[in-house]
Amino acid sequence: MRIAVFPGQGSQSPGFLSSWLAVDGAAERLAQYSEWSGVDLVAAGTEWDADQIRDTQVAQPLIVAASLLSWNALPDRAGVEGVAGHSVGEFAAAAAAGILSEQDALTLVGIRGRAMAEAAAAERTGMSAVIGGDEASVVSRLEELGLTPANYNGGGQLVAAGALDALAQLTAEPPAGTRVIPLQVAGAFHTRYMAPAVEALRAAAAEVDASDPRVTVWSNRDGAAVASGSDFVGLLVDQVASPVRWDLCMASFSAAGVSGMVELSPAGTLTGLAKRALRGVPAVAVKSPDDLQAAAALLSGAADA
Repeated sequence: MRIAVFPGQGSQSPGFLSSWLAVDGAAERLAQYSEWSGVDLVAAGTEWDADQIRDTQVAQPLIVAASLLSWNALPDRAGVEGVAGHSVGEFAAAAAAGILSEQDALTLVGIRGRAMAEAAAAERTGMSAVIGGDEASVVSRLEELGLTPANYNGGGQLVAAGALDALAQLTAEPPAGTRVIPLQVAGAFHTRYMAPAVEALRAAAAEVDASDPRVTVWSNRDGAAVASGSDFVGLLVDQVASPVRWDLCMASFSAAGVSGMVELSPAGTLTGLAKRALRGVPAVAVKSPDDLQAAAALLSGAADA
């Protein structure tokens, strides 16, 4: 089984969409994505600086738009038998699987980004990556500090979220054998602090039509495959305030016999995690149009030859 995966917030970088606008139809598609999401994604992806595109309400639709631009440019999508997304990447995965239309995916992610930015502004919170150490000990330390394990990324990486003073204490006194890296995000995503955003997204999601997936799609909730499109949309809503279990997604990939993985733009993070957790599985990170042929070769099986 060969799969496509879609990255989450933090994977963007200034100017990263510039090369994609040379692809046939991409400029027109991105202009349409901008209208649906309520963000000038052309300017955001080609002109704006790191601080501007770090803004939650910009970053989220920008990442989903980039993933879908590269997905539509992929020469051999018929070779994709399963999809999954990390955090906001689940919206791109939903569109790729046929659960949501691209219009609904971009509209919802625009609402999600604005709602999460508003929720993040209510209290001083943030997130930090904890690298290494024993997972049980790390989680125990977070509980001591009143922090939440927001992302279980696998490969020895867990992301803590919560109040900034507690995160500062975590950095000053990290669990044994770990490194703590503060992340440049606006708030404690995938925690109780995002509860107001859940309700805003739930109301919007109730207005869209969801279809059952055309390929296998795995959920961040518990790594399980989801056969119902409406169930998957419900999980998309709840995910805003619940942990991302990418570790369990990768365990499901392994159990399903995944033999190749393509990460869509802005790629690199998920293929990096896969190198540690899915050893021996070929993976291609589609960072620019130059990577499309390598991705197509993997999906067609030519890379196995």
